[in-house]
This record gives sequence, structure tokens and C-alpha cells, in this order.
Amino acid sequence: MDRIFEFAANHYILVSAFFLLWTAFFYTESRRGSRPVSPQMATTLVNRNDGVIVDLRDEDDFRKGHIAGSINVPYGKISDRVSELARYKDKPVILVCSLGSHASLAGRQLKNEGFIELHRMRGGIQGWRNDNLPVVK
Repeated sequence: MDRIFEFAANHYILVSAFFLLWTAFFYTESRRGSRPVSPQMATTLVNRNDGVIVDLRDEDDFRKGHIAGSINVPYGKISDRVSELARYKDKPVILVCSLGSHASLAGRQLKNEGFIELHRMRGGIQGWRNDNLPVVK
């Protein structure tokens, strides 16, 4: 234990940078508009809690293959089409994009619109396919 304090005293810049990055990480994670879920957990939310999957990819990508029962609302048009999703405000909403990057931004927008239970699928549709889960065309 004494060696930890000795290390921190000798390398105070390194230790300070570590705590600063650690704080920044938790701050940015807390500001995201949704919680990450695995593809299996998303399936559970849909089956048990009447959740809805919102696919944020373009129409062309959606037509090439999507999760059965998902709703296509392209990320670029989400602010214009929030009214279509309004009936799902009290249900779990799972946001899916190609790799998961747009889902957190869309979650922040939907959270500002009053959506309560928002989730983003880890790995997006690619994570779904990597788990060998079915897609429909």
C-alpha cells in the first residue's frame, strides 16, 4: 500500500491524467441518451416488455436486411419523424444502427422528446449478425 502512495507522489502528472480521463469517461457515459444492451437482451425486451426496435439505417440498408418487426427511421430524419414513434414513449425502445455510433446520438434526441426507456444495441446490426441472429429482407 505504501508503494501506491509513493508511485502517486513520484508520478503525480500520470496519476492526475488517469483520474481526469476516468472522470471524463463516466461523464460522457452518463450523458448518453440510452443504455447499451446485447442482441439477446434486446430480444428479451421485445418479447417480454413489448419493446420496439427502431432501425436508424438508410432505407437501402434496411431493405438489404433488418431485424424482423423493426421500424425504419433513418438517423438523418429522426427529428422529423418523432411523431411516428410517439406511441412507444412508455415502452422499451431499442435503437439499432450499423455499428452503434448513431444510436447514442438518436437516443439523446429521443430522450429530449420524452421517451422513458431507451436502449442502444451494442455493435448495431453488425453485432446482431455476428451473433447469428436472423434478419429479413
